[in-house]
Amino acid sequence: MSRAVNRRAFLASSAAVTGAVIGGSALATPAAAHPSTSTAAHPAASTSTFTGSSGSGGRKPYLPDIEVRDAARRDPTEATLAEAAVLMSRRKLTSTRLVEAYLDRIETYDSTYQAYAEVTADSALAAARKADRAGGRGGVLSGIPLCVKDNYYTRGVPTRCNSYIFEDFVPDHDATAVARLTSAGGIVLGKGQMGPLATTRATTPNGTVTTVNAWTPENPATDPGGSSTGPACAVAGRLASSSIGTQTGGSIVQPSNRQNLTGLKPTMGRVSAYGVIPLSYTRDHPGPLARDAMDAALMLAVMAGPDPHDPRTLGLPGLPDLVRAATPVVSRGKVKLRRATRIGVPADFLGSATELRTAFLGTLDAIPGVTLVEVTYPADWSLLTGAFNDARLSERTEPFRHWLREDPAKFGVSLLSWLQGLMLSGDEWITAQRAKNHLLREVLDGVMARCDVLLQTGPVPFDILGLPEIAFPVGFTAGIPAGVILGGQPYEEDRLLEVAAAYQAVTDWHTRRPADPASTAAGRSAKRSAGADRPRITAEEAAAQSA
Repeated sequence: MSRAVNRRAFLASSAAVTGAVIGGSALATPAAAHPSTSTAAHPAASTSTFTGSSGSGGRKPYLPDIEVRDAARRDPTEATLAEAAVLMSRRKLTSTRLVEAYLDRIETYDSTYQAYAEVTADSALAAARKADRAGGRGGVLSGIPLCVKDNYYTRGVPTRCNSYIFEDFVPDHDATAVARLTSAGGIVLGKGQMGPLATTRATTPNGTVTTVNAWTPENPATDPGGSSTGPACAVAGRLASSSIGTQTGGSIVQPSNRQNLTGLKPTMGRVSAYGVIPLSYTRDHPGPLARDAMDAALMLAVMAGPDPHDPRTLGLPGLPDLVRAATPVVSRGKVKLRRATRIGVPADFLGSATELRTAFLGTLDAIPGVTLVEVTYPADWSLLTGAFNDARLSERTEPFRHWLREDPAKFGVSLLSWLQGLMLSGDEWITAQRAKNHLLREVLDGVMARCDVLLQTGPVPFDILGLPEIAFPVGFTAGIPAGVILGGQPYEEDRLLEVAAAYQAVTDWHTRRPADPASTAAGRSAKRSAGADRPRITAEEAAAQSA
């Protein structure tokens, strides 16, 4: 599909998304937010099933032909998703063994990590045994254990969104993304801990920190990223093969950067948000947090595709061959890009990480097919991506007005950011939408006019616009992983994967894993306590950090 056609489709879709908010045809608020409405009767809770083998709109995902590392053969929890799937296809590994290995690590270490809000051990083991009996005929993800962020509906499993509002909510169906993953053979190990209502890093609803950065498990003060910290920690700490999160203000790419993962936020509408408890209708992006580019490609290939329950997914360009895009090209023994690609580098990209990012640019520039291009932000960039970013707050407030009126304490530490949405007037929201349209022109016609992909200093601009981003590791700073964020043109997730895969083929940052926690006390059946040693964020801090 040509870039011009992609752009026309994206502009039409962006206008439709904004119109859906104004016209009231956006996804309905989950029934659990309205106690007067039964789950069965609520529009958002109607039965949703997925029976196809591919979520990509016709293209069936397939396993890559890869070499499995020795470390993955010795320890199945070390294997990437693709490596585990290949080992199972070759009868060198069973799903039961893989699930049991992850459950053993959860039992041993999750009292420290606190990556999971709920562990579904019995159903996961039953699904693993079923996958083994099927002999790999259950789909491209057959037998692969996954962590699902706790704002995705999971049938028969609590979906609390780390909130008092949803503390008793048990959906009667899966979110579309979850249904597609399990239909492709994926196994849900449990629900990943998250920030309260997806606003901050993972804490209890009253603000006490829960999930840690897997690289500093004994220091809860280390920032693990945004609200998808449970799913990120689960993958980084080898408690799941891969995971899914959501991004509204960086909560896929930032946890990935800070925990040595590859996170892929697709273009708005690529993945259905039906069955995901909303934060911002025009900015909520479901996507994978994975160990490398290939794993992210496999996850997105399954999750993506049109869904009649989510109008944002309809009428979009077809999904490219993501597995092919994530397969490095080697010519005469040297890795090169699949397509010649101009990579935009903003003037402020180096920031305070000058040495690390300079080394990254040097490695990238040495890959045949890469052309680094200097780009300049427009003069009004800070205004467009700063002050007008507050328009998102009214979108989170509107569906939850019932609880703001009846019992604001239900919002816990995130209350202030929800109240801020009440302070925005209608004319301010409309002005912000005009600013968004102006920003879109500045990005597509200005910043990215000279490049195919853009290195970024933060996720907010592309979150506002709904453009795709990928995050991947490029080194360490004081023992903490550091990564970069690469933004792309509309529906060009394949171009992002091509760059990330080529870089990962010539580096090994993505293969490094954190040491296990020193503390191994308490199993999954023990009562979990945040403990007096865990810091607590205030309502003011939560509002400042809010996605």
